[in-house]
Amino acid sequence: MSKPTDLVQGTLDILVLKMLALEPMNGWAISERLRQVSAEALVVSHGSLYPALHKLEHIGLVTAEWRTTDNNRRAKFYTLTRPGRQFLKAQTTDWVRLSSAITAVLHLQEV
Repeated sequence: MSKPTDLVQGTLDILVLKMLALEPMNGWAISERLRQVSAEALVVSHGSLYPALHKLEHIGLVTAEWRTTDNNRRAKFYTLTRPGRQFLKAQTTDWVRLSSAITAVLHLQEV
């Protein structure tokens, strides 16, 4: 299983932004969705996730508000901002280009 420290620098940010592009979520829901979608390959600790969320909020890529969850607990829900959507779009384009290049190199046939 990958740990956040195993991820390429900045990857956690774009993964979180992608989750929030789908719908506003609290930290626990973001972590669970990443785990489920990645078939449990990406397990993000709260010690990595919440600092990333706070950073994204501080730089204006997400906003946050306190709400009540389905199980009647208060949690901070994060929403992607317009600059966050623009940032995610640019980063996704860069990531796809970079990952395609790396994949091409890794698929070279050995002699």
